[in-house]
Amino acid sequence: MTATIPTLPSLYDPFSTEAKWQRFWEENQVYKADPDRGGKPYCIVIPPPNVTGSLHIGHTLGDTLMDILVRYHRMKGRNTLWLPGTDHASIAVQTILDKQLKAEGKTRYDLGREKFLERAWQWKAESGGTIVSQLRRLGLSLDWSRERFTMDEGLSKAVLEAFVRLYEEGLIYRGNYLVNWCPATQSAVSDLEVENKEVDGYLWHFRYPLTDASGYVEVATTRPETMLGDTAVAVNPQDERYQHLIGKTLTLPIMQREIPVIGDDFVDPAFGTGCVKVTPAHDPNDFEMGQRHQLPLINIMNKDGTLNENAGSFQGQDRFVARKNVVQRLETDGFLVKVEDYKHMVPYSDRGKVPIEPLLSTQWFVKICPLADKALEFLDQKNSPQFIPQRWTKVYRDWLVKLKDWCISRQLWWGHQIPAWYAVSETSGEITDTTPFVVARSEAEAQEKACSQFGANVKLERDPDVLDTWFSSGLWPFSTLGWPDKSRDFEFYYPTSTLVTGFDIIFFWVARMTMLAGHFTGQMPFKDVYIHGLVLDENGKKMSKSAGNGIDPLLLIDKYGTDALRYTLVKEVAGAGQDIRLDYDRKKDESPSVEASRNFANKLWNAARFVMMNLDGKTPQQLGSPPASVGAGLSDVPVDKKTIGLNPPLLSDRWILSRFHQVVRQTSDYIDNYGLGEAAKGLYDFIWGDFCDWYIELVKSRLQKDSAAPSRLVAQQTLAYVLEEILKLLHPFMPHITEEIWHTLTQAEDGQTLALQSYPETDTRLIDPDLEQQFELLIATIRTIRNLRAEADIKPGVKVTVFLQSESDRERQILTGGQSYIQDLAKVESLTITPALEREIDPAIAGVIGTIQALIPLAGVVDVAALRAKIQKDLSKVEAEIKSLSNRLNNPNFVNKAPAEVVKGARDTLAEAEKQAEILRERLRRLA
Repeated sequence: MTATIPTLPSLYDPFSTEAKWQRFWEENQVYKADPDRGGKPYCIVIPPPNVTGSLHIGHTLGDTLMDILVRYHRMKGRNTLWLPGTDHASIAVQTILDKQLKAEGKTRYDLGREKFLERAWQWKAESGGTIVSQLRRLGLSLDWSRERFTMDEGLSKAVLEAFVRLYEEGLIYRGNYLVNWCPATQSAVSDLEVENKEVDGYLWHFRYPLTDASGYVEVATTRPETMLGDTAVAVNPQDERYQHLIGKTLTLPIMQREIPVIGDDFVDPAFGTGCVKVTPAHDPNDFEMGQRHQLPLINIMNKDGTLNENAGSFQGQDRFVARKNVVQRLETDGFLVKVEDYKHMVPYSDRGKVPIEPLLSTQWFVKICPLADKALEFLDQKNSPQFIPQRWTKVYRDWLVKLKDWCISRQLWWGHQIPAWYAVSETSGEITDTTPFVVARSEAEAQEKACSQFGANVKLERDPDVLDTWFSSGLWPFSTLGWPDKSRDFEFYYPTSTLVTGFDIIFFWVARMTMLAGHFTGQMPFKDVYIHGLVLDENGKKMSKSAGNGIDPLLLIDKYGTDALRYTLVKEVAGAGQDIRLDYDRKKDESPSVEASRNFANKLWNAARFVMMNLDGKTPQQLGSPPASVGAGLSDVPVDKKTIGLNPPLLSDRWILSRFHQVVRQTSDYIDNYGLGEAAKGLYDFIWGDFCDWYIELVKSRLQKDSAAPSRLVAQQTLAYVLEEILKLLHPFMPHITEEIWHTLTQAEDGQTLALQSYPETDTRLIDPDLEQQFELLIATIRTIRNLRAEADIKPGVKVTVFLQSESDRERQILTGGQSYIQDLAKVESLTITPALEREIDPAIAGVIGTIQALIPLAGVVDVAALRAKIQKDLSKVEAEIKSLSNRLNNPNFVNKAPAEVVKGARDTLAEAEKQAEILRERLRRLA
C-alpha cells in the first residue's frame, strides 16, 4: 500500500486558511497564559481601543507589532500573556449617542440617566463586538479568556479604590478653577485633549477711558466679547509709558464698571500696545494675575457657549455672535481704534472640534507634583521605563516636569461616576460649590460617613459627573491583572514587559500610567516603551476615525489576506518611531504594497509546494538533518582552500545554511532591539532571493538524478530543514500561511501548532562569511549574464557562449569552481574564464561585475542589425513622447489650469519615459 504524499493545493487561498487557523488557535486555547507554568514572564496589555465604531489601519500596525513580539517571545520559551481589552471612551461615545438622539429629535435629558446608560451599554456591545471581530481577523495571539473592559466589575473596583485612596491621601481635591471647557460636549477637558491650531483672525484695538477723564489706554485683544468680564487692565511695572497710571482706575466701556490699572511683570510691553485687558474668569494667564492682585472673577459664559446675565444686553447670544455685536457697539460708542489681520493659535477641543472656552468651574483635580516626582525619580535613577527610540525619553521627561494639576471630572453620564456624595438641603436639593460631601467606596459607606460628620437622616446626592477616561486607562497595566487584589496574574506578570504605542499618546496615556503605577505599585508598569510611527493617509495626514480618513483593515484583508496586510505594515516600519504612508487607492480599494506582500506569500507557497513534491513524502524529521548542519568537514578546511570548487555537490547546501544562520542571528538581534521593520525586510530578501530564487534553482538538477545518489538526499535534507526553519522565523510576521505549510510539511499531529515550536537558534559553526562572499560573486555573475541575454533578446531556450575575463586569480578560481552553476542557471553552453581575451569578439554584448567583464558573442545567436533597428524604433517612440510631455509641462496654461493630479501624472510619466530612453540608449551603446 503506497503512502499518501502530503501536498499543498496549487493556489494559496488566504481566506479559508486564515479562518481555519484562527478558529484552531482559539478553540485549542493555544494562547491561554498560565502563571503557574513558571518560566520567565513576558507580558503585554493591549492599548485598549475605544468602543467607538471600528479600528482603522493605524490600530492594525500597533497590534501587529505587538503580536510579533508576543509570538517571538513565546517561541523563545517565555511564559507569555497578551491581554486584550477595550476602553469605554466617555466623551467619544457620549458625543456619538448625543448625535443619534439629536437626529431623533431628543436629548439625553429626555431619556434620563438610567435609559441613556442602557443605550450606551447597547452601543458598547455592538461597537465593541466589531472591534473584537477585527482583532480576531488579524490573527492576534491574545488570551481572550482574560479580555477586559474599562467599565467591567473588576476594573470599576480598581478605579473606585484608586480615587478613594488618592482623596484620603490628599492628592485629589475639589476646587473652583479655570478649566478648558468644550461647549460642544459641555464638559471640561484636560490640557492634553486640547489641540492648538493656527487660524487667520483679527486683533481689535479699543480705548478704555480713565475715570478721572485725563485720557485713556489702548488695549488689544483677539476675543472682544470677553471684555464684558474685564476686572482690570495690566501694564508692565517697568514700562515707563504707563508707570504713572498704575493705581488709577478706568471705566469699562459698555458695562460702565470701574476697574483698576495694575502693574504685573507678566505683561509683555512689546505685545500690542503694552496694555493688557484682564479677564480672570476667561483666560488662564489672567486668572493667575487675578489671584496675585485679588481681582474679582466675573463669568460671562454659559456652559453651552452662550453669554449669561453678567454680559448685560448680550445675554443669550452665542459667543461668536456676541463678538460681532460687541465690536459693533464699541465702534458705535467711539471706542474702536483699529482692526488688524492677525494669525494666532486657538485651542480646540480634540473631541468636540470647536474652540475651547476657558471657564471658571468647580471640578475635581489630582495633585500632579507628587505623582510626577515619583515617575521622574524612576526615570532619572533607573532609566525606567526605557524608551525606544531613546529620543522620546526627553519628550516624556519634559512633559512630567511641566504637568499641572489634572482635572479629572467630566460633565458626562457615560463613565465611572465620581464616588462623592453631597449632603444636600432638604428644600433645594441642589449641589453648590459649598455643599459638604463625603468620598466613599459605596453608598452605604457614604451614608455612614455622612451620619458621623453631618448628623443622622442627612439626605445624600451622588456627584453626577464621571471621571476622565484617562483616569481608568492610567490604571490599565495593573488593574487588568487584578489590582487592588493580590492576584496570581498580578504577582507573576506585573510589571509588564513592553508597551507598544504611537508617540501621539505619550502625554495622554504613558505618563499617566507611569505616575499612577509608581504611586500605587511602587514600580513602573512596563520595562520598555516601544514608540512606533503613525500610518498616514495619501495626503500625509494621521489616520483617525474622527477625521474620517482611516482605512478599515478588513477591506484590505478581504482583498489580499491578513498576512499580506500585516507584513506590509511591518516591512514599511524601517525604524522605530518612523511614520509610514500606506500606498492605497481609495477609489479602487487597492494597495500595490499589500499586493506585493501577497505575492511574497504566493512565492513562499509555491516554493514549499516544490520542496514537498521532491521529498518523496517524507518529513524533515524523517529525512534527518543535512550533513552540513553539524559542520561536517567545512570548519576543518584551511582558509586558502575554502573555495567554491572544493566540493561542488555540497557547497550550495553549505552556502544556504550559512546564509540561513546569518539571518537567524540578524532577525533575533533586530527583534530583541525592536527593529521589526528591518527584521521583516531581511526575511523577505533571504526567503525570496537566497532560498527561492537561488538555492532551489541550484539544487533542481540534483533532485532529478538517481534517487539513491547521496547528493540528492543531502539536497532533500537541506531543503526540508531550511524550509521548516524559515517557517518558524517568519511565523510571528505571517502566522497563518506559515502554520498551514508547517502542518503539511511536518505532517503534524492533531493539537500541534507552529505557534508553540521553538524559535530557531543560531549555529555559529555553520556561518561562513568567505563562502557567502564567493556565492555573492557567483550570483552577481549569473544575474549579469541573464540581463545581457534579455538585452540582446536571446530566446530563453537558446544556450550561449560566454567569456568571463578577470585579472584576479581568486576571482577566476571562484568562477571556475562555480562553472557548473553558471552554465546551468544562465543557460551557457561554452564558458571561458580567462585573465585576458586573446582576440576581440565582435559583435558581442558586454557587462561588468566588479572587476570581471562578461561577454556574449552574438554572431549566429541574434540578428544584431535587426535588434539595433528594433531598439532604435522603440527609442524614437519614447523620445517623441518625451518631447510631447515636455512641451505640455513647459506651457504655463497647462501647468496653472490643469488639475494638480493631471500635472503630477504628466511629470511622473515624463520621468518614466526619460528613464526608458536612458536604458534604450545604453542598450544601443552595448551593441555598438
